[in-house]
Amino acid sequence: MSRPGGWWGRRSRPGGWWGRKSTPAKVETYTRWSFHLIALIELVAASGPVIGEVGLRLAVPLLLMAAAHSVFCAVTASHAVDWLRGQREQPVRTLWVFGAATAVVAVISLAIAEHGPAGEEADGAAGALFTIVTAFGAGVVALGVRGRRRVFTTVAGFALGSGALSLLLGLPVLVAPVIALVVLTCGGFFAFTSLFSVWLLNAVYELDEARETRARLAVAEERLRFGRDLHDVMGRNLAVIALKSELAVQLAQRERPEAVTEMIEVQRLAHEAQREVREVVRGYREADLSGELAGAQGVLTAAGIDCTVTGPVTGFPAPVQSALGWVVREAATNVLRHGDARRCTMTLGVREGRVVLTVENDGVPRTDGPGRGSGLVGLRERLAEIGGTLRAGPVGDGSFLLTVEVPLPAHPGEAPPAAFTALHPPRPVSEATP
Repeated sequence: MSRPGGWWGRRSRPGGWWGRKSTPAKVETYTRWSFHLIALIELVAASGPVIGEVGLRLAVPLLLMAAAHSVFCAVTASHAVDWLRGQREQPVRTLWVFGAATAVVAVISLAIAEHGPAGEEADGAAGALFTIVTAFGAGVVALGVRGRRRVFTTVAGFALGSGALSLLLGLPVLVAPVIALVVLTCGGFFAFTSLFSVWLLNAVYELDEARETRARLAVAEERLRFGRDLHDVMGRNLAVIALKSELAVQLAQRERPEAVTEMIEVQRLAHEAQREVREVVRGYREADLSGELAGAQGVLTAAGIDCTVTGPVTGFPAPVQSALGWVVREAATNVLRHGDARRCTMTLGVREGRVVLTVENDGVPRTDGPGRGSGLVGLRERLAEIGGTLRAGPVGDGSFLLTVEVPLPAHPGEAPPAAFTALHPPRPVSEATP
């Protein structure tokens, strides 16, 4: 199969312009281009009654006014979105100028409809341009104000102004309320949809920030747990060492032979503390693998990632559970903090006397590559000490696969855990580090 070429191929590949964007950035791009397309829709809607219905002498100025207003509409909407996103100050001057331009185009359109060339086609084209420009103008200006009351007041002001302007330029009394109602309905709908799109964009950014905060809290909680463990280990041992050392000093000052015994005990306690600290740092304390898997699944699900866990999770020796528990914890942290995952699959089983754990997730840009997560280096070191291996790298389009194998200790007469049946054949991955 040939690789997709051209602009769309570059955009759709994981490493392309679109693939490198986060989900909020994609939603923002879609929202902004939606406003640009709305401006284009205004031009198309205004051009429909003009092209082919009126003469060239009247069609040219009408189309030029519609095109100019559409461009101004897109620029004003873009500035309003920047303000609503907190990227610039409120574009008050731009909104006033755009409102004045809308009024000018509306007045000229009504003047042409009432006092221009005779004919129903000319009146209809000019009247349609007046209604479309006023309705779109009301929606865009409403985008640049904050608060439901101000938005309603803006749209209602445009509607009342269009009705009053119709009366001033000589349109029938019964036509003016119809024009005001059309402007109120269309402008209100446009304002509502525009503000809802911006609200949705802000909600996506807030959810993304909440997910990052949740990941940081998970890391902070792990650091607190490590601090508590280190305090429990060192606090007791250091207190005993201090007391034993003080006793040895007093005994030595009295030239008592028991001082040597106490110092030997201090030496033993120091070695014991060193061993326990090493266990804490290297994560040798027993961990509940099923608890780690359940916790990782809960955190990923809360972050909006579809996480599934398959395979036996109990019956493994304590060292194997401890090592795999750290792998699950590090893998879940990497899924949260790297890429833009929508699904994650954790599969556990036994194959040829080795426990095999695979963690695969999508949403990984090519720029994130195999080296993501410096914690993988520490995991390799822990696994190497019990004969385990770790492979990690990108597979397919935007997917990342982590595979861990840990040998089971040989115990004669003890049956191994449930046979590994659900695990798929290993897929080729590139090594994260040499």
